[in-house]
Amino acid sequence: RGVADRWEQHGLPAMSPDLAIAELEPAVNDPMSASLLVADVDWDTLAQVRAGLGAPKLLAQLTRHASGDEAADGAAQAGGTLRQRLAGLGAAEQERAVVEFARSHVAAVLGHRRPETVDVDRAFKELGFDSLAVVTLRNRLNAATGLKLSSTLLFDHPTVTALARVLRTEALGLRGDQGPALPATAPTDDEPIAIVAMSCRFPGGVRTPEELWNLLVDEREVLTEFPAGRGWDLDTLFAPDPDEPGKSYVREGAFLDDAGAFDPKFFGISPREATAMDPQQRLLLETSWEAFERAGIDGTHLQGTPTGVFIGSNGQDYGRSLREASSENVEGHLVTSSAASVVSGRISYTFGLEGPAVTVDTACSSSLVALHLAAQSLRQGECTLALAGGVTVMSTPELFVEFSRQRGLAPDGRCKAFAAGADGTGWGEGVGMLLLERLSDAERNGHQVLAVVRGSAVNQDG
Repeated sequence: RGVADRWEQHGLPAMSPDLAIAELEPAVNDPMSASLLVADVDWDTLAQVRAGLGAPKLLAQLTRHASGDEAADGAAQAGGTLRQRLAGLGAAEQERAVVEFARSHVAAVLGHRRPETVDVDRAFKELGFDSLAVVTLRNRLNAATGLKLSSTLLFDHPTVTALARVLRTEALGLRGDQGPALPATAPTDDEPIAIVAMSCRFPGGVRTPEELWNLLVDEREVLTEFPAGRGWDLDTLFAPDPDEPGKSYVREGAFLDDAGAFDPKFFGISPREATAMDPQQRLLLETSWEAFERAGIDGTHLQGTPTGVFIGSNGQDYGRSLREASSENVEGHLVTSSAASVVSGRISYTFGLEGPAVTVDTACSSSLVALHLAAQSLRQGECTLALAGGVTVMSTPELFVEFSRQRGLAPDGRCKAFAAGADGTGWGEGVGMLLLERLSDAERNGHQVLAVVRGSAVNQDG
């Protein structure tokens, strides 16, 4: 829906150009014209919209048929009706009824004739809500329920399902023990942490932990020349002289074959936003979902749960390449494509997870420190389930160029850690994700325990 449609729903329909000019023309030379506002007002609609806000005195006088007192009485009556409808139902039926109630109002704000076309698990932003629509929905719900819902309601509860949960709680006056119970986890200092699932993407076409194991057993080579399709100037990037500006004296690395592959529709993301998303964020969404699947968990059922996200990442250069290219189709998404906080935050937002969301940058130890922080959070009871992992995709050749100037790259592109022949580092890409639980929780939930973390610590080296 366009801006004009939204204003019309607020009682301010678009004026025809002829009518607008006819009204403005006599006022051109009027000394008061600087403060003149000409609008075509649908007073009935405006009165209904303003009823939930408490209309200013001028509007209250103009819309006398929907005065503040009458609107409040009508809202209270509607709220009573909602409470009465829910009071005679079981918990599951109540939830379904409130979801349909919320869905119908969302559909009305969006201008949909059929409420069933609204995806109850899709974020309001993705459904087409802007700030005006958010306020409109909040006002409608206030008027329809008699509740005094927060102005941040839709930001705190960004789907119809999450919104319905709040409406049910507020309408029935549920508090404390009467509300939906979250698993209680007592803090502990020494309980082992179980790894209950893994997922990954690595060079050499590796898409599963089993394929990674086979690659290692077979000792397969995964180094390749610089990848095509990333906008790198492959004809001029390599130069054997380490002092030549803008060049790399290495031309091989371990690169993901399909770093740009992504199914945005699966995650409810528009193609336009997906284009602006850092490939690292895309890979993390995919491997997070796969980690849940491998643990036998439906990721859609984790919404609202205290599940934490801890991601190691020490480079976000995709935004730079977007800015160098045409930004016409991605403006509005550039900030989230380059913000380190969004690397972990997007996972929490997409799945509706309410545990800690932390992006860690301690250079080469980032993912290990992320694992350490996840284990701490689980032991302290901040979360009951945690994703911990790391990701690297090189959207630009900057790392190769910078380390060439420092003479920090191994000429053959291969790390030889702890070996007498070590002569520099080599760069590679990939993503690895672990799903963690306290060992006692994993055993109680019947999850397979792949490994156990009994302790960890961090110093200035990570």
